[in-house]
Amino acid sequence: MATRPIWAEISRQRLLENYRLLRRLAGAADLLAIVKANAYGHGILPCAGTLCTEEARMWMGVTGVQEGVALRATAPRARILVMGGVWKQEAAAAIAHRLTTVVWDSSHIDWLQTAVGARRPAAASRPTVSVPIHLEIDTGMSRQGVRLDALPALLERLVASPGLRVDGVMTHLHSPESLDGRATAEQFGQFRTALDLIAAHGHHPVWIHAGNSATVLTEGSAKALIDLAAQYSANAMLRPGLALYGYAPRFSGAGLSLAGFSASGFSGAALLSGVHLLQPVLSWRTRIVSLCTIAPGETAGYCATFRAARPSRLALLPAGYADGLNRRLSNRGSVLVRGQRAPIAGRISMDLTTIDVTDIPGVEIGDEVTLIGEQGRERITAYDHADWADTIPYEILCNIAARVPRVMKD
Repeated sequence: MATRPIWAEISRQRLLENYRLLRRLAGAADLLAIVKANAYGHGILPCAGTLCTEEARMWMGVTGVQEGVALRATAPRARILVMGGVWKQEAAAAIAHRLTTVVWDSSHIDWLQTAVGARRPAAASRPTVSVPIHLEIDTGMSRQGVRLDALPALLERLVASPGLRVDGVMTHLHSPESLDGRATAEQFGQFRTALDLIAAHGHHPVWIHAGNSATVLTEGSAKALIDLAAQYSANAMLRPGLALYGYAPRFSGAGLSLAGFSASGFSGAALLSGVHLLQPVLSWRTRIVSLCTIAPGETAGYCATFRAARPSRLALLPAGYADGLNRRLSNRGSVLVRGQRAPIAGRISMDLTTIDVTDIPGVEIGDEVTLIGEQGRERITAYDHADWADTIPYEILCNIAARVPRVMKD
């Protein structure tokens, strides 16, 4: 039982409202809700359970088989995509728990086909199951995915693996936040070439998907994918992650109003009007556990990086970098106390953080402190933490430690 006064509140209502907004903005495209990395730090099982109340058969994206197996118990009817591929020892579990795995290497095919063979009766001449896979194409990310020059050989390998079927084809866009769209246009061109080759080898995927939150939130991006998928008689699917939890990616470049599309199917975009309706799902809170007053010239924290210029009242929080409060917020960030901002005073340590509440009257032990979220008319977001720490909001949210309890709120 958690008793330490630090917790993260997860709003079911905001999560569902964000999903509904994204569903509307995606138009005819389906959504694959990204719940990997513990739902970006929000708690995969309660978040998935909440989303399944909206759509029991929805697609959800996880990192690995272990995450997918845990999710299956909460979401028995969901379609779960293992986005990080499959490892040899995981193939049987992936099939047993009806997980769809992303494939881009011949070893994935071999491991899955071996697992399929182990499940069929000894007397059977052909596999009794047909396991769906999603084939990932590398169109410029140079991370996961089969490169175009290696694709024919991989498709031939699939011919020799009758227990597997190509149910989906996907790629990963490396710069969807760039509104001029040139990099994405190049990747769409590569993707189209791959899809032609896949079709020529007799594969007819049900799903064609690319893009993340940025693709859902920019004008024309979803339409480009929908049009591309329609050319192969497939369904288009988009993969929102960050936006699901209430944050839009940070875009760059001049937005363009789309009069049409380039030959690749994409030519740049402008932000859709619904972006401002996204609501942060997570609030992170703690309480003041101690108070002290120091004189001018006295110091606080490791290496005495805070020195009082006046009589100062300091409050102690039971939150530190072991909880995910980034150490780079030391002497830079702030928190909310009694609806006012209080600066972090000194270095954040492993389990504790000191804040300066000199200008906030009436502060007492037990007062609630907001690290991320709203209090009164003030708000601190994961964007703020990211700016203070010179990083991205994804990292801020994902790094909230497991020892911080997630509490679901309506």
